[in-house]
Amino acid sequence: MTERPVLGVGLMSGTSLDGMDAALVRFDGPGRVTLLGFVTRPYDAEERAAIEAALGPTTARDLARLHARIGGWAVEVVQTLLGQEQVRPMDLGFIAFHGQTIWHEPPTVTWQLGEPALLAERFGVKVVSGFRGRDVAAGGQGAPLVPVADVLLFGAEHPRVLLNLGGMANLTFVPHREDDEGAFAFDTGPGMAVIDAIARLVQPGLPYDVEGRLAAAGAVNQAALAELLANPFFQLAPPKSTGRELFGAEFAARLHRQVPGPDGVATAAALTVSSIVSAIGRWVPQAREVVVSGGGVHHPVLMERLGR
Repeated sequence: MTERPVLGVGLMSGTSLDGMDAALVRFDGPGRVTLLGFVTRPYDAEERAAIEAALGPTTARDLARLHARIGGWAVEVVQTLLGQEQVRPMDLGFIAFHGQTIWHEPPTVTWQLGEPALLAERFGVKVVSGFRGRDVAAGGQGAPLVPVADVLLFGAEHPRVLLNLGGMANLTFVPHREDDEGAFAFDTGPGMAVIDAIARLVQPGLPYDVEGRLAAAGAVNQAALAELLANPFFQLAPPKSTGRELFGAEFAARLHRQVPGPDGVATAAALTVSSIVSAIGRWVPQAREVVVSGGGVHHPVLMERLGR
């Protein structure tokens, strides 16, 4: 008997705080997945600032209001996607929504905002949420989540690393397409979060280090880089995960004070590259290929240095 195809929508809003992505996917059985459509709802400056404010001291009122706002943004992006692809809500098997992480402190807690009930009420379909909290409850890190898809979609005949350059950088090691038991994943440290935060300090109004121009214009401060790489997180063995609690606005502000101007952006980029290269060499030296994804692929300085 042939399995009936299932349509699902997955939502993603990560530590880069650049927007909310939605993908319409058809599942034709285990490992048989087809991407049918994709849209992004960018966060504007005010929305990004609201999320960043929630990462620090705030009030229950503001958190509750942001929880509802993020749920509303999720409704917007799903509505746009379904209209674009001319799919009816009743044709969906599910919507998957993990929310927006505002605090991540494994192994005890991870917290996401975004009311999933708004999606359920608007579209009348099953909504799956709370992935990260469930993983932490089961003894996991709650992050990264992308390795589940990496193993299913990108396994090869040889050992492969799937590197995601989001706000944080994480990698998945897949030894072989038929060896999901040997696969594992972890965060290597900051991806784009520190680079872009310092870029905004150097040039207020910039959304991020556009085309890597500030990093390219600066010089790496080797003394500062060595100090940053001494952070205990980089010495931890996998599984491990991190977030803006450690590599966020405060971290970026300290580096900006120590190394002002484009040199700070260049040093932040070097931190991302050095921590990734070290992690691969230390924990997955048998990898024969690295496949890179995420917003960081559009940063020429990062990609050039990773390719060396």
